[in-house]
Amino acid sequence: MATKLRSFFKFPANAKKKTLYLITATGIAGLTHESVAAASSTNPNFALLSNDIVEKVRFGFHGIVRSSRAIYTISSNVVDYKYSLRGLELDSDEFYSKLSEVHLRSAKRLLKLCETNKGFYVKAGQFVAAMRQVPTEYSSTLASLQDKAVPYHFKAVKEVLVRNLGQDLSDLFLSFDEKPIAAASIAQVHRAMLKDHQEVAIKVQYPGLEKQMKIDITTMAFLSNATAWIFPEYRFAWMVSEFERSISRELDFIQEAKNSERTAKNFRKNKIVRVPRVNWELTTNQVLTMQFCSGHKVDDVGSLKEAGINPTKVAKALMEVFAEMVFVHGFVHGDPHPGNILVAPEGRSGFSLVLLDHGIYKELDEGFRLDYCQMWNALILLDSKKIQILGERFGVGKYSRYFPVIFTGRTIDSSWKRDVR
Repeated sequence: MATKLRSFFKFPANAKKKTLYLITATGIAGLTHESVAAASSTNPNFALLSNDIVEKVRFGFHGIVRSSRAIYTISSNVVDYKYSLRGLELDSDEFYSKLSEVHLRSAKRLLKLCETNKGFYVKAGQFVAAMRQVPTEYSSTLASLQDKAVPYHFKAVKEVLVRNLGQDLSDLFLSFDEKPIAAASIAQVHRAMLKDHQEVAIKVQYPGLEKQMKIDITTMAFLSNATAWIFPEYRFAWMVSEFERSISRELDFIQEAKNSERTAKNFRKNKIVRVPRVNWELTTNQVLTMQFCSGHKVDDVGSLKEAGINPTKVAKALMEVFAEMVFVHGFVHGDPHPGNILVAPEGRSGFSLVLLDHGIYKELDEGFRLDYCQMWNALILLDSKKIQILGERFGVGKYSRYFPVIFTGRTIDSSWKRDVR
């Protein structure tokens, strides 16, 4: 086994050639930069074109490095699974114990990859952590990525702002805090004050994300397909295409603004829900300007209690809000983590729920929404015939008999059924 592992990590001739290509690319990038500096001193117009070329070379090389890290990490995981589980009897206690160990080691490697590559890799890690279908070792390990986004330097962010808004910041704002109040994997949020003294929160997309997404998604798809080829039992190849659809929607801030306004309209009669107003004059595909709203994170129980807010009432209100999204509106917030839901100490009930980050939404088909409502009604009443009919519509057939256990923790023959009726 040790011999095979050593041979796996040896560099064959073609690998040495690829390494030479990488070294050469690095040298070209450096020489190009020096050549541009020399030529620019005599021809300023040449500098504009050449700097763009240098930037493309750097971006391409950066993409190669990121992809190489990903390939190395996934290859290490594949080797770990192949050799650690070899010879173990399937379904044995030893097999499951060793499998859990490999899951954990592999998840830690993925976590390190996401933290190093940043950007879409962090977003992908968050996406995997939210999936209930993946092993617990992965979801629990990658969950730490929710709070590990590193903000960009303000100089890069300012360039995005000026390019999108068409004016210098001093012409648009009385004040602009260069230190972000929040940072995520694809954007960061700054606090500012408009000329009319309105406080706003400005969400700015990081530069170069669309180009970076193409490279990163291609790499992820290649690695996922390769893993499926090596391990036929691998069933997660669909996650890359689903992630690509999700992230493409999230990169469009115009769509996010529309989602925000639609949600505000849906909850216009609900006095406990607040959605920040969008400032359309200062909103583009890459910059979203909205009303600034303050509050405590919904899971910050200590701060809620200090503010005199009952956490139990907040939990009940939150449950009712999302139930209304699912059962009434059919338009559901797709990223409801604690950073996106604030509790403000104001409102008729002594608090209000502020819904943020409307980039990802799931719109339910009207037929599905109505059937889903009927299913829950049938589950509460333990109407076995209705559950079976709905199970056929959902495409699960005879397995619908397990719905009561999955969703309510009761069997179809529960004695509670007699008590209700």
